[in-house]
Amino acid sequence: MVVAAFWGLAAASTLVAGALIGLISEVPRRWVALVMAFGAGALISALAFDLTEEAFSHGGTGAVAAGLASGALVFYLGEQLLHSRGGARRGVRVKSPKEGNGPAIVLGALLDGIPESVVLGTTLLAATGLSVSFFAAVVISNVPESLSAAADLRREGHEPRWIIGLWLLVALASGAAAGLGYGLLGAMGTGSIPLIQAFAAGAILTMLVDTMIPEAFADGGDLTGLATVLGFALAFLLSAVS
Repeated sequence: MVVAAFWGLAAASTLVAGALIGLISEVPRRWVALVMAFGAGALISALAFDLTEEAFSHGGTGAVAAGLASGALVFYLGEQLLHSRGGARRGVRVKSPKEGNGPAIVLGALLDGIPESVVLGTTLLAATGLSVSFFAAVVISNVPESLSAAADLRREGHEPRWIIGLWLLVALASGAAAGLGYGLLGAMGTGSIPLIQAFAAGAILTMLVDTMIPEAFADGGDLTGLATVLGFALAFLLSAVS
């Protein structure tokens, strides 16, 4: 559990790094969006080859179908609950700082990050160990997410110390999710791993289409698709050689 929590925290630490970059520099939104698209492509590759394919190989069609459906529904319902409580819809550009909801943006990032962290923990349960390609995809995708959010939070009037504190809490929660994912799911036996892998794939894929990809296209424009394919290709090559 400690090792799983370490890897979850290591991946989530790039959220803090991205927030720091967003606070101390003025990175053009288009560049942030293209990095986000690159990360989305890398995550899609990891979902296909490191999660869904593995889940199918060891659990069959039933586990994949049940996991994908339940993961997508759980993320969808969680996001709807967040919206009903006043959370800003990510991927939609707010028109003025007063319309933003900084804490809701961070809660949305936490909602995105928990499935990713749980997956990192459960990959250690498999014989192949930590998925390097999935870890890299999470690390890459975290940076533009927190970078753009931190800049928005600063424009809303929040202090830098408060912003970094929020992202530190998200990183710590992600590390805890990885450790708990390893401990609790490991206690269920290796037979549950395919279902969990497919569940996380469904949740993360829903997150990508609902949040990251629309936000990337809104600021990245026509180059978004090319950046996404590049991220997909490099993550696939990394998965193939690891």
